[in-house]
Amino acid sequence: MGFASAVASALQGTRADNRRRYIYSAIPLGEAGHNRGRQRTWRVRPLKVLAAFVIAAAALSVVIAYRHARGATREHADTSSQSWGQYSPFFSVPSAIDASTPDGCEVTFAAVLSRHGSRYPTASKAEVYRLLLDRVQKSVSRYARGYEFIEDFALDPGVDSMTSYGENELVESGIAFYQRYKLLARDSDPFVRASGSDRVIMSAQNFTQGFYRAQGKSYDGALEKILVLPEGTDFNNTLDHGTCPAFENGPNSAHAREKQKVWGDIWATPIRERLNTKLPGAGLTVQDTIFMMDLCPFDTVATAGATMSMFCGLFSADEWHGYDYFGSLGKWYQQGNGSPLGPTQGAGYANELIARLTGQAVRDSTTTNSTLDSSPETFPLDRKLYADFSHDNAMVSAYAALGLYGKTDDLPVTSKLPPLKAHGFSASWTVPFAGRMYVEKMRCGGEGDEELVRIIINDRVQGLDGCGADHLGRCKLGAFVKSLSFARRGGRWNGCYS
Repeated sequence: MGFASAVASALQGTRADNRRRYIYSAIPLGEAGHNRGRQRTWRVRPLKVLAAFVIAAAALSVVIAYRHARGATREHADTSSQSWGQYSPFFSVPSAIDASTPDGCEVTFAAVLSRHGSRYPTASKAEVYRLLLDRVQKSVSRYARGYEFIEDFALDPGVDSMTSYGENELVESGIAFYQRYKLLARDSDPFVRASGSDRVIMSAQNFTQGFYRAQGKSYDGALEKILVLPEGTDFNNTLDHGTCPAFENGPNSAHAREKQKVWGDIWATPIRERLNTKLPGAGLTVQDTIFMMDLCPFDTVATAGATMSMFCGLFSADEWHGYDYFGSLGKWYQQGNGSPLGPTQGAGYANELIARLTGQAVRDSTTTNSTLDSSPETFPLDRKLYADFSHDNAMVSAYAALGLYGKTDDLPVTSKLPPLKAHGFSASWTVPFAGRMYVEKMRCGGEGDEELVRIIINDRVQGLDGCGADHLGRCKLGAFVKSLSFARRGGRWNGCYS
């Protein structure tokens, strides 16, 4: 069975919009800020965008470090995009362990699991933001100093799709992946998969573009080979959730929102009171206040160079840390280790990773697609490089299924826990826009030594639990696989239907 026929067989019976043909053409320059979410044609930016992005990235490092002059209020200090939770643009997370390949070691395998790049708000959230702004602009009688811009502010019309800045994040990610694993790329092309939403598919495309352009090769043929996995309740997809009814709609599905509400009432109430003083007549609630803070990251990444939004300077650094923690509570208690069924949603991905690491067939009865995973055309086991593209929620579940952040206790809801005290867990440190996990296998020392496994998330080496990790965060392959007993036995998949 050929590649196309294997995919067609696996997708039989799914919705028509998930079977459409993907057409690739160049992304014209100068379209930043326009809504591209509803277009059916996939576009790939030309090479000169790489140079432009290097300049933009350099500018961003300065912009992020200092508050935008017009957006800053006198009473508040600088804010940082690294505290915007899951809406943070990608950044390198500090690591206690050197992430470079240790001397005397050779990387023999590398897989990346990546989130899509920075995006516009979802259509539903964009409508909420527009209604809020309309209400504020109609009801406020006077704007305090530093808040005047809100009177005429209009949200970018883009929804759901990646922004120009987000597209470039993934080009840069592909370049970085090639630069790190260029020795493997000499005789192995990456096998690339993407979950089936537009922004995730485009992320896979732009990553692929960056990867091949970095080595001076054409990427056209590689784009056509990207395997797209449809999203929804009728298709098993390890890069997205949706096939576990109890997780989606069961009694614990509102667990995270309840935790967030407790923290939100503590942390955001003083902010709400200040905003209502500065914007008399607005009548903002705690939830409105959090939505106002959302406008900072979304307005920032809507610009090609991620120019800091004027909303960002309305809030202090400590308030942004509280905002990041609000997002962390959502991820921990909805998809992560604090959720009864969250880690189970990542078991399928973990079992696929085991198969790739060991070169053995996938053994799983959760979210894997047996038709795809049993074919060497759609799930090869002989590659040295793999790249998967997904969403933040699915990635948090995958991390949990892999046993990551196992030393992190359940996050408290009445006070915030800094990422370092949470053993590296926070929304911004784990799943920022364009966030990524590298899984490496390496050979060190003598020929007979067993290969070692190491995991790096956003440039931070993760301590592996339960497999006897060494001082460089690595476990022997056999011990690592053995430590994934939760995923290998299917997690709590039976609970999906109870």
